[in-house]
Amino acid sequence: MNNGREPNTLTNLKKPRAWGVAWTSNYYVKWFILGAVIGVVAGMSALAFYFTLKLMEHLFLGLIVGASVPEPVGEGGSLSSGFKAARYWLIPASTTLGGLLSGLIVYTWAPEAEGHGTDAAINAYHRLQGRIRKRIPPIKLVASAITIGSGGSAGREGPTAQLSAGIGSAIADLLRLSPDDRRRAVAVGIGAGIGSIFKAPIGGAILAAEVLYMRDIEAEVLFPALVASAVGYSIFGSVVGFTPIFGYYTGIFNPARLPLYAVLGVIDGLFAVLYVKTFYAIHDAFKRWRISNYAKPVVGGLLAGVIGLMAPEVLGTSYGWVNLAEFERLNLFTSPVLPLIVLLVALPFLKILATSFTIGSGGSGGVFAPGIVIGALVGLDVGLLFHYLLPSLVPDVAPFVIVSMLALFGAAAKAPLAVMFMVVEMTGSYQLLPAAMITVAIAYLISGGNTIYRAQVPTRRDSPAHVGEYNVPVLMEIRVSDCEVRRGPVVRVDDDVNGAVNVMLQHRYTSLPVVNHNSKLVGIVHLTDILGKRGVVGMYVKAAGGYVRLDSTLYDAWEVMSREGTTWVPVVEDGRLIGILTMESMRRAYDLKIRSIKLSINQHT
Repeated sequence: MNNGREPNTLTNLKKPRAWGVAWTSNYYVKWFILGAVIGVVAGMSALAFYFTLKLMEHLFLGLIVGASVPEPVGEGGSLSSGFKAARYWLIPASTTLGGLLSGLIVYTWAPEAEGHGTDAAINAYHRLQGRIRKRIPPIKLVASAITIGSGGSAGREGPTAQLSAGIGSAIADLLRLSPDDRRRAVAVGIGAGIGSIFKAPIGGAILAAEVLYMRDIEAEVLFPALVASAVGYSIFGSVVGFTPIFGYYTGIFNPARLPLYAVLGVIDGLFAVLYVKTFYAIHDAFKRWRISNYAKPVVGGLLAGVIGLMAPEVLGTSYGWVNLAEFERLNLFTSPVLPLIVLLVALPFLKILATSFTIGSGGSGGVFAPGIVIGALVGLDVGLLFHYLLPSLVPDVAPFVIVSMLALFGAAAKAPLAVMFMVVEMTGSYQLLPAAMITVAIAYLISGGNTIYRAQVPTRRDSPAHVGEYNVPVLMEIRVSDCEVRRGPVVRVDDDVNGAVNVMLQHRYTSLPVVNHNSKLVGIVHLTDILGKRGVVGMYVKAAGGYVRLDSTLYDAWEVMSREGTTWVPVVEDGRLIGILTMESMRRAYDLKIRSIKLSINQHT
């Protein structure tokens, strides 16, 4: 652990300490204090969002629809209350209005706050040096509360994560911490926020380190994340209570069911793939749709509301339905058009669609909780089937509902360890850990490389946050001409800034090269400089901080990226922009070079 000092990375060696205060020289002392501060922020953020969401549920579903929605046991719910609505037919009106207001707020003041917040926070960690605009947290809080409170299918963990991460980033700026420390503050905020709102501090702390990567873990954030999650959980629980969200499961683990859990793992893995592919198919379709961004969440809300008419179980967070599924209160599941057995089979698919329309259209909310609910509904169906086939071995469906919750989303989020602990904490069911481990491992394998968080990178080596810690000698042997140089995205000096913003959001870039009519590189335009502005791109161009040529090395390209904090670099010859070299293209060239070196070594041994 480097004897309590800062992790000895190349980045840390190159940069002077931001503070001259003695206590910052000890990594653990500093991050114990900062972790506690971020924990207070996470707990207060979770409370703020929780009560804002309750207010919006009352205003939309309560006053407009006259609806009563099942609540989980840990939040004062009952196992005898189902869905009731005085004005059932106004469900689509509520979700459509929620989409309209959410879209107006987000696209007017902070377009990057659209969609699910956890992915945006992960992106800030890897690609933005932990920078999150200060207006993002309050806008995300209000927009998400409106989206979910009006009946949109989304979770409250994503907004809470971005809220806590955003304030953590602001605290780092206020204290003049280094970019490395700001990134850590963002990661700790993600875990502490989610751990607080779910009342799952252990899982939240592990999530802070695990959710950043598909196949790796950020060990350096574990210590502050443990402190922050404990503090945030204590604050949130002191107000809303410490009972696990879904109550306590007291059943006994039966090892004879392990083969059945293995089958469940295969099914959950396939549903994880379906969830990810459906979500991004709809998300990308809305991105390509050439209508106003303000109109897209309205359409998404309307479609989610139509599904809610058919099956009100998909509305909002759906937490209460998880408890009803766990305890087999099937008589409370309702639909005006579908027979019960058809409804139960269709619910996982309908929840996937409702979530995809709500968030994929630009609505604001999280994808974590819907994944948990989809897993619970799949577990209910599989548990009922096993109960019918093997009633003595499977007397009830509760263990399959609980295990399926964590397996499906653990696979979809590429965070099996964190999600496993979180669901165990949310149900008080530690005795199901062996079943959970088998099921989530199989689901993770089946799901392959599909992830609900596109901002994740495979490993630390692939993260811009750790560029320079790996691969430098080999990078000096590879030329830019050995890599794929992309022709775009590029904007011209006379392009409209709104078009440039849309291009950046569509391609997930925070800056773009700007050229004139002769394809000469003029400079760079940054997303933060043109958001909410009018005019042409040329009014906001800044000088390029550097560029490379075809005969430059990848080390040269990395130096420009590291200095500018980007994941791409312009490629220029004789003043003309040939294209852009991306971090992904560099990684592919590096992997090819490594394979060539290994092959050469093997041939000579």
